[in-house]
Amino acid sequence: MSNEFHGLQSQAEPSVRLGPVMQLLNGEWVGSADGRTLPVECPANKKLIAEIPRAGAEDVERAVQAAERAFTAWKKVTPSQRGRAMQKIADALEAQLEDFARIIAHETGNALRTQARPEAQLCVDAFRYFGGLASELKGEMLPLGDDILSYTRREPLGIVGAIVPWNAPAVLCSIKIAPALVAGNAMVLKLAEDAPFAGLFLAEICQRFLPPGVLNVVTGLGAECGAALASHPRIHKMSFTGSTAVGKSIMAAAAERIGPVSLELGGKSPTIVCDDADEEWVVQNVGTAMRFTRQSQSCTAGSRLFLHESIYDSFLEKLVKLMNSYKIGNPLDEATDMGSLISSKQYGRVCSYIEEGLKNPDVKLLTGGLPPTSGPLAEGYFTVPTLFGGSSNAWRLAKEEIFGPVLVVIPWKDDAQVLKMANDSHYGLAGYVFSNNTARAIRMAHEIDSGWVQVNQGKGQLFGQPYGGFKQSGQGKEQSLSSLTEGFSRLKTVTVNLTI
Repeated sequence: MSNEFHGLQSQAEPSVRLGPVMQLLNGEWVGSADGRTLPVECPANKKLIAEIPRAGAEDVERAVQAAERAFTAWKKVTPSQRGRAMQKIADALEAQLEDFARIIAHETGNALRTQARPEAQLCVDAFRYFGGLASELKGEMLPLGDDILSYTRREPLGIVGAIVPWNAPAVLCSIKIAPALVAGNAMVLKLAEDAPFAGLFLAEICQRFLPPGVLNVVTGLGAECGAALASHPRIHKMSFTGSTAVGKSIMAAAAERIGPVSLELGGKSPTIVCDDADEEWVVQNVGTAMRFTRQSQSCTAGSRLFLHESIYDSFLEKLVKLMNSYKIGNPLDEATDMGSLISSKQYGRVCSYIEEGLKNPDVKLLTGGLPPTSGPLAEGYFTVPTLFGGSSNAWRLAKEEIFGPVLVVIPWKDDAQVLKMANDSHYGLAGYVFSNNTARAIRMAHEIDSGWVQVNQGKGQLFGQPYGGFKQSGQGKEQSLSSLTEGFSRLKTVTVNLTI
């Protein structure tokens, strides 16, 4: 690999060293076919980080061709060898973990201590986890009789297209690259134009241990580059993480070629706090479930808080105190709990929801509100944790995914009532239940119509658990053995006549 683009200093933050800022096609770092570029800014200070290629349909075609050439040989590499390659990637990534984490913080606005370092470590864990599952790419013998040998075998799908968003770009790249490549596929990965550098850094490390063309990475706009990838006739499977609206277009494009898709889409997840759970540990976990230290830019954010009316005032007093304790500021500062939103567009969107809440006479602003217009926080896309009380589940802010630190509180008094409200959503990604009566909490968890429900904790996903949503939150599972075998391979049956 050429070192021309390795170790570039960011124009916005000299202490952050970027990796490549070009596309990876057939093992080479190149610009876009027509030479166009896109500026990428640092959301914490609105300064230019660097420019990336603005890829289009021609770049996607070059990437697909490279993947097709590489796939012919890569699929014949034994699963154990492919697994060892993933383990080597994990080791190399771990050796540069701090540089990786600083890039994540710098380009996403996520705080280094609370978010970027843990995300960088999750990437290492992803490659180790899926590398260790390589031996599970196996079939079975079928007992159909002494005269017949019948067995199944796992085969790669072919060329996998993947599109990742900007909110957790590094780990979302990892949980697509690692299982797809372990299964023997080649990949064309499209990065988010707002946060491409962690993905490019990761690709540079991957490329050290992969044949050219097995992993190809393109950068560009969704309407130009992402759409060209999603509609490409020679893509055998699309894996997409992002908004529900774009997910629908991905599925429609795949229907034209009858191709499989996996979709991890939006969410408006319910958090239910029962009358016996007015305790500090619950408050802390509600804050975690809301993903405040990610500025709530998370599909799994528990952004609808259903709070039992008997503990309503007492619980909210403690929650407001927690929300006001978060330190907001420079993502690269070790003291920072919350960083910035990703972009001017997202900042404007979140502020518009807050403005609507402030104008609603039926709800009460309990803390937060519009972000400051002067001072250090005004230098970037910073917002403050905001809490609206006395809400109705029918209110727009309780229905739509805001993707910012805006939490609405809805009182309830009956288990059947709260479960009905919790399920009254076209989303079904995550859910949270808190109660000291574990049996009651588990019964509630079983009734919540979401793909992932946590009881008495608000943590993030763990490798090994199938993760994915119901309804318009998506289809398919990630982060588990099933995502490797069912998501990135196909099952073939071979039957042999033994009488000849």
